[in-house]
Amino acid sequence: MNDIKDLPNLDSSCLQHPDLSQMCRNNVDHRPRILLLYGSLRQRSFSRLVTEEAARLLELMGAETKIFNPSGLPLPDDTDDQHPKVQELRELVRWCEGMVWCSPERHGAMTSIMKAQIDWIPLSIGAVRPTQGKTLAVMQVCGGSQSFNTVNQMRILGRWMRMITIPNQSSVAKAFLEFDEQDRMKPSAYYNRVVDVMEELIKFTLLTRQCSDYLTDRYSERVESAEQLSARVNQRAI
Repeated sequence: MNDIKDLPNLDSSCLQHPDLSQMCRNNVDHRPRILLLYGSLRQRSFSRLVTEEAARLLELMGAETKIFNPSGLPLPDDTDDQHPKVQELRELVRWCEGMVWCSPERHGAMTSIMKAQIDWIPLSIGAVRPTQGKTLAVMQVCGGSQSFNTVNQMRILGRWMRMITIPNQSSVAKAFLEFDEQDRMKPSAYYNRVVDVMEELIKFTLLTRQCSDYLTDRYSERVESAEQLSARVNQRAI
């Protein structure tokens, strides 16, 4: 084992050794809170239909779910953050313990509607990151053959926002063939994968929601003062 003297640049007063007592606590008295976002405003939006199917599954598995309707959300920076739809979105982000993002793929990327929702979620409020430590599942729908461009992009955003993005994901090819006349998803391998993703999201949320602050606590930020951290992460100071 290395001696502390071998690490002269380390502030030992800010170093934390892994502590199992901080993990796997089970004293939360409410259901897992999951916020679902989708990325299309079409009347028959397949990303919305997949999202609604995911919410039904999550509710069956014991979660409390809320789906944000992006209709009326202004473009980022086109108005201030007091706009009612922005406030609604941010309040839902504060409420939730996990999230589902589901976007169509458009021009090989997520839609502007999906990205606008993510862009309105602040990286920080003072020194607090509202998405930090929350779980995230990513899904996409495709008009043609299966692709993973959009889920890969959303994974990058989830990491940037310091979320715990689960390993599994869903990409529904030719989504227009996957729903019946009642807008319910048909039995298929794609449906089974959606179930897989929701199962995994619930498991990770239950496992991490009570210790997410501990899991995302960083040595570098313990070295900094709260004022220094706030100045560094507050976008208005840039």
